[in-house]
Amino acid sequence: MLRSKPATGCRWAWDSSFPAPAKLNLLLRVVGRRSDGYHLLQTVFRFLEHADRLHFSPRGDAAVRLATPLPGVPPENDLSVRAARLLQAASGCRRGVDIRIEKHLPLGGGLGGGSSDAATVLLALNHLWQLGLPRKRLQELGLTLGADVPAFVFGHNAFAEGVGEALQAVELPPRWYVVVEPPVQVPTASIFAAPELRRDSPPIDAGDWRPDDIGNDLEAVACAHFPAVAECLHQLSAAAAPARARMTGSGACVFAEFGSAEQAAAALRRLPPGLRAWASAGAGAHPLRELAH
Repeated sequence: MLRSKPATGCRWAWDSSFPAPAKLNLLLRVVGRRSDGYHLLQTVFRFLEHADRLHFSPRGDAAVRLATPLPGVPPENDLSVRAARLLQAASGCRRGVDIRIEKHLPLGGGLGGGSSDAATVLLALNHLWQLGLPRKRLQELGLTLGADVPAFVFGHNAFAEGVGEALQAVELPPRWYVVVEPPVQVPTASIFAAPELRRDSPPIDAGDWRPDDIGNDLEAVACAHFPAVAECLHQLSAAAAPARARMTGSGACVFAEFGSAEQAAAALRRLPPGLRAWASAGAGAHPLRELAH
């Protein structure tokens, strides 16, 4: 649940706090490649209740400051800082902000952590700064930051096409998920650059997709290049049977789907000790869906 208390004069409370949820790719097909090198995808985004949490504090100047920089990532390169500055530039806003991020989503995990954080910055600051930019405009800004950002701004579980910008809402049944975090970060660019990656999967119409269509064209490449991903898939498959374990995004995280919290908890207990893993309910929509129109 978000906590914000907008005050008069376009100011807000110091405890403004907003979630940035994880996503899973229930389907991921590479159906072609554009002349500029970008891959054409078809994917289904599912939001989870498991999330980073972003805290925003107003400043007396126009600076954007990240109070919790990631190791090895200069603050000016952080997607959250870039999103705030992009919003300032697009709106002419001269308000500043301090951003503090509670990270619960791993880097290079395929859960959309950085993209989700950026989308939450766009949605939250558009609300807190009372800018009134429509959702479509925020999605356009988000696409300049990364292909997954528009899906988080869109706010619905979605069937996505193109490079991720063409979105159609999909209704998904209540489900629980066990997610395992392999001890590696998988660079998305290296997976898409692999010569063995299949790039000609047959496309489908969004209306024809069914929840049992769950392939991921990137999984075999990630497993070949990062054995830890393959090992975690093997361990989760054994613990989750008869549920099928699969990879999300370009990796590294793998997941399995269950019909109840009890089934997910049982599979979590069957995993070998030492694996970083957790269970989460799927979300019906992005928790900040109502902040933009």
